[in-house]
Amino acid sequence: MYLTTKDGVRLYAEEAGAGTPILFVHEFGGNHASWEPQMRFFARRHRVITYAARGYPPSDVPEDVESYSQAIAVQDALAVLDGLGIAKAHIVGLSMGGFATVHFGLTAPERALSLTVAGAGYGCEKEHEDYFRQVSLDVADNFERQGAAAFSKVYGLGASRVQFQNKDPRGWQEFSDRLATHHDKGAALTMRGVQARRPSFWDLEDGLKRMAVPTLVMVGDEDDHCLQPGIFLKKTIPACGLAVFPKSGHTLNLEEPDLFNSLLAEFIAQVEAGRWLPRDPRALPGQIMRTS
Repeated sequence: MYLTTKDGVRLYAEEAGAGTPILFVHEFGGNHASWEPQMRFFARRHRVITYAARGYPPSDVPEDVESYSQAIAVQDALAVLDGLGIAKAHIVGLSMGGFATVHFGLTAPERALSLTVAGAGYGCEKEHEDYFRQVSLDVADNFERQGAAAFSKVYGLGASRVQFQNKDPRGWQEFSDRLATHHDKGAALTMRGVQARRPSFWDLEDGLKRMAVPTLVMVGDEDDHCLQPGIFLKKTIPACGLAVFPKSGHTLNLEEPDLFNSLLAEFIAQVEAGRWLPRDPRALPGQIMRTS
C-alpha cells in the first residue's frame, strides 16, 4: 500500500497481523524488507507495519536535499500511523531508524506506547562528530558517483557489519544484495539530509531526561560507536533498559534475530502489563555499597 505525507511524498508500507500495533523503522543500509524476521514473528500477536523511508523505492525519491531531515523522518513515521488510522504504537527502529525512534519519542510521545532503539549512535560521540559528518558526505558522494551496486560491496563490509557476515554468510549476502538495490540519488540525499545533519544525543539531554516513554536500547558489543551512546541513553531516559548483544555488530535484528525478537517481545509484554517503570530512586548511580 502507499501512504502520503504532508509534503506529498508517497511512502510504501506493508502490514500483517492483528493486535497492538508495532511500527518498524529501518536503517540506512536496509529497507522495509529488512524487518521480515520481525514481521513474521510479531504478526502472530500484533498488528505489524514496516515501510520504506523516502528515498527508498518503492517509496518516492524527492530530488531536493531539503526534503530529507531528522525531523521529516519523524513526520513520515507519524504519516504512516495516521494513514493507517493508528493512534498509538510501539515504535522500533534500527540505526537511522533508531535515531528516528528517539526523535519520535521527543516529538510525539503521546503516539508511542514504547520505544526500541537498536544500534543507534553513529555521530553522537562529540569527539567524533565532525569526522562523522564529513564521512557521511563522502559516503553520499560514493553512492552518487559509483552507484549502490558497486559501493555496496564496500559499505557492506564496515567494521560493525563483518560480525554478521562471519556468523551468517547467507543472511549477510541477502543484506548486501538488498543494499545494492538502493536508489543512488536517494541514498546520497538521505546521507546528506538526515545522517550528516542530525544532532548528537548529548545535545538532546534535557528533553531525554523528561521523556517518560518506556524505552529499550539494544547495542552490539562490537558496534563500538553505538556503545557509549547506548549507555548515555540508559542513564538519561527515566524508564530505559539497555541490552548488550555479545560478539555482535550493527545489524542486530538480522544478525541475532532470535535474541532480538525475544528481548523485544519481553519488553513489550512488560510495557503492556504496566511493569516497565522508571528507575527506582533508591538505585543511586553513585552508590557502591550502602553503609547506613
